[in-house]
Amino acid sequence: MAGTTNALQKPVQLSGELEAVIGKGPMTRAEVTSKVWEYIKANSLQDTADKRQINPDAKLGAVIGKDQISMFKMTAAVSKHLS
Repeated sequence: MAGTTNALQKPVQLSGELEAVIGKGPMTRAEVTSKVWEYIKANSLQDTADKRQINPDAKLGAVIGKDQISMFKMTAAVSKHLS
């Protein structure tokens, strides 16, 4: 079993919309999640009243939808942009 990589460590291709937010792929799912969070924090997209809610800007909205989304649903929305 040594040398096998799990799904989080396997590089994936990113959609153009996702690359516009976090940069060029391929990258691992763990890196994608990390970079999406960097983007959210850098652009103050967490709801001030409830930090679990994300208020997407135009760029992130192209990936996860324009409406407020919980951080738990965001990962699923982002994964639609990975192949």
